[in-house]
Amino acid sequence: MTTEHATRPTAQVRPGTPVSLTPARIEHLVRLVAAAPDAARFTTTAPYTGLALADVPVSTPGAVEDAFARARVAQKSWAALPLSERKRILLRFHDLVLARQDEALDLMQAENGKTRRDALLEVVDIAIVSRYYAGNAAKYLAPKRRRGAIPVLTHTTELRHPKGVVTVISPWNYPLSMAASDAIAALMAGNAVVQKPDTQTALTALWALDLMHQAGLPVGVWQMVVGRGDSIGGALMDNADYMMFTGSTASGRRIARDAGQRLIGASLELGGKNAMIVLDDADLEKAVEGAVAACFPSAGQLCVSIERLYVAESIRDQFTAAFVARTKQLRIGAAYDYSMDVGSLTTPAQLQTVTEHVDDAVAHGATVLAGGKARPDLGPLFYEPTILTDVTPDMRLYDQETFGPVVSVYSFRTVDEAVARANATPYGLNASVWSGNGARGRAVAARVHAGTVNVNEAFAAAWGSIDAPMGGMGDSGLGRRHGADGILKYTEPQTIAHQRVHGFTPPARIAPETWAALLTGALRMMKAVGVR
Repeated sequence: MTTEHATRPTAQVRPGTPVSLTPARIEHLVRLVAAAPDAARFTTTAPYTGLALADVPVSTPGAVEDAFARARVAQKSWAALPLSERKRILLRFHDLVLARQDEALDLMQAENGKTRRDALLEVVDIAIVSRYYAGNAAKYLAPKRRRGAIPVLTHTTELRHPKGVVTVISPWNYPLSMAASDAIAALMAGNAVVQKPDTQTALTALWALDLMHQAGLPVGVWQMVVGRGDSIGGALMDNADYMMFTGSTASGRRIARDAGQRLIGASLELGGKNAMIVLDDADLEKAVEGAVAACFPSAGQLCVSIERLYVAESIRDQFTAAFVARTKQLRIGAAYDYSMDVGSLTTPAQLQTVTEHVDDAVAHGATVLAGGKARPDLGPLFYEPTILTDVTPDMRLYDQETFGPVVSVYSFRTVDEAVARANATPYGLNASVWSGNGARGRAVAARVHAGTVNVNEAFAAAWGSIDAPMGGMGDSGLGRRHGADGILKYTEPQTIAHQRVHGFTPPARIAPETWAALLTGALRMMKAVGVR
């Protein structure tokens, strides 16, 4: 069933294309696509209005092959550059991103439909990632002495070599963060990158490429192709030395299978059905604000956003009432400034999924506490922030990822029950735990099956902890971005071991039996003195 809303978000006049997105600027960006001069073009549309935005060249498999050929030539020179020079280019890119952020914000809003405040977080993210890997790559990539087979006599060193040419496939939901952050780490490791951004948000990715060129990155080291996966996906896989993919679990499984056939590595950040647990000692006001921040950024089109909310039974009614009231206050609409709280969905397909999930839940008995409606008066793809209760396993959104501004609220009696229900999913990407006691919150967080778990935060604490790995468990993926893992995955480790004086084989003048006894005694002695 549904309930009447006391308030409705106010309609916003639909804006036109931002002033910064002139036809000349758009044409400059699309010329960066690795495609034939006479390539077919795909017309993207603006989610805010449904009007045509850009005609983007479509790459053929042959164009992808050519891009890889150029990348292999460029990569050799790029890898030969001193790491200090790569660092200089990356820090210059950092400065350009911050100086020209308004262009990026306009692009992300025009292509994706998110609010300006959500778009800003992507600019911040790329600045942080750029600075981090510029400052730490030397530490991660430097030759490292390792303990040799025989103390003193074996000199062992671990080296790190770039993989070669990395394929990056990035999604539409975070078009700057996902396009640039993975490429940054791969480039700093000495690789070239051939990337396929989602066609809907290709301009934002091309903007990042353009700025990287202005920062000094040689042409050919980072290239972009555009097209459907069923057209150019084979060429992207067949030519890659490593695959980085962010997208659906179904697509990730196919990529993992194909990478396994080729015996190349792959890192996959996939879907999620993320849970938030509100313990009985949580600060309710902070937890409510945290739930809003967890469920509705980028209209819920965020891999780490919360779609399941478990609240201690003793505080459920109080929390839910405050959460509903706060959600109804959110400003939803289209504006190229910071006045809106919730923006648009990005594609008609995503609007259809959200609508079908909510309608199916209502038809099976769910109660709508807030939202539950599309808002065509605001634009073709707007959907109200939605809170549901009485959600049961026979409803599609109970365990399927919705990827929209929709959350279901449940209650629990014990912490064990809350953890068990949070873990009752094949996914394991992100989670959130709220408690007035930090130690208690961290202890519960450690029991949740997810690659990142935030305590008294939605997702930004873990995502922004760039020195720590970020990624999923189970159906949420393989591999990690950020931290040491985020750059070392783009390298091949090599061990160089130099044996001096003598090794494990017996000298000519010592009988094998005598040598065996001496070697056995040496091993026992090393254990006794604590040699590891």
